[in-house]
Amino acid sequence: MSMEKDALFKTMRPAKALAVMAMPTIASQLILLVYNLADTWFIGRTNDPYRIAASSLALTVYLFLAALANVFGVGGGSLMVRLIGEKKTEAARRVASYSVALSAVAALVFSVLVLLTMEPLLTLLGASENTLLFGKQYLFPTVVLGGIPTVLTISMSQLLRNAGYSREAGIGVGVGSLLNVALDPLFMFVLLPRGNEVLGAGIATLLSNVCSLAYFLVVFRRLRDRTVLVIPRRIERIDPEQKRSLYSVGLPAAISVFLFDLVTIVINRLSASYGDVPLAAMGIVLKLERLPINIGLGVCLGMVPLVAYNYGAGDHARMRQFFSLARLSILGFSCVCAALFWVFARPIVAAFIAEEATVAQGAAFLRGRCLSLPFMMIGYHVVNYMNAVDRGKVSFFLALLRHVVLLIPILLLMNALWGLTGLIWSQLAADLLNAGIAALICRRVNAEIGP
Repeated sequence: MSMEKDALFKTMRPAKALAVMAMPTIASQLILLVYNLADTWFIGRTNDPYRIAASSLALTVYLFLAALANVFGVGGGSLMVRLIGEKKTEAARRVASYSVALSAVAALVFSVLVLLTMEPLLTLLGASENTLLFGKQYLFPTVVLGGIPTVLTISMSQLLRNAGYSREAGIGVGVGSLLNVALDPLFMFVLLPRGNEVLGAGIATLLSNVCSLAYFLVVFRRLRDRTVLVIPRRIERIDPEQKRSLYSVGLPAAISVFLFDLVTIVINRLSASYGDVPLAAMGIVLKLERLPINIGLGVCLGMVPLVAYNYGAGDHARMRQFFSLARLSILGFSCVCAALFWVFARPIVAAFIAEEATVAQGAAFLRGRCLSLPFMMIGYHVVNYMNAVDRGKVSFFLALLRHVVLLIPILLLMNALWGLTGLIWSQLAADLLNAGIAALICRRVNAEIGP
């Protein structure tokens, strides 16, 4: 690690260090959000709720790629920076190489599985005869062809961020996302025949991820003499204890994303039971929620390497400063977003589709779900903190608690009792309970770590 990056982790004023790490990450998360919303907005120009519903269903499968990337990006990145803090540079290099190589292998396996099971998979997720073809049009380019570049782009950006190169990581994600926004209308409305708008959005996503991967390969090559980051030529051997540490953090991080997608699947299935219009409305709202979520995650991801390095170096006081600063930042922003969503729900949803029934349903969904944002952010913050301090089992427990123990049962119960109204308000009930439990667990872990 260079002297400049060493100072960032060890001596720079905590607020400034968190800003240096978090701002590029927030920017890249925002650009990523813009590209996700752009797909919905451009598809919404067709004013066809079937196309929007299909893209929402297919997106849940695409997001499984992020779960795979988290195994090696979050698990490998957190271990790598802890090893750097412990002055074990060669071990950190092997972990980084292992993480990149296994990311590609996992992505290849997942892409083949999706190719072989695409139609029954979409049907399981809630696709109807009106949406199945559009879902397949999105999945083939984004997941079957684009699985490897997508997973490598995410995992390599996470490794870069953990090594202290948050700006370079943000540029790579940002370039790909902006390119996607530019390519969407070209493929959707110019190059492909009418009726292939969803396929065009998928091709734009594929090409943008390929370009992002090319950027990260160049950056890794340029930094290979100054960092532990390398482009692997083989799958490195790492110590069994290091492998345990990597997977004990990476698998819970991946399962957390998987469970998030599982909840989305349940919500989509319940929404689809009321028709394709509620499904389309919920698809828009779930993407709108990504604004505060992505910014909150940007702060958390900026916090993780700073906490992990100082945890490995034994500077617990500085570690806790980063923890507190990140928590205050994400709580404040999520409260502002909740207020804006509540007041301007209808015009916000109407910006994505002009069809009146979808707008009305989407506004009701957005008002009900936005109030859970501050409590949701508390849960995400604690989970990321647990990953940074090598508490993978605690992180895994918290992921199971929120999604499996609380959210899914509450979704099903409130939907059964009060229909769509229960579906709207179920997330607030679940996240209130989860935030309280997560705060208590975090206090206990901090007591175990000591002063």
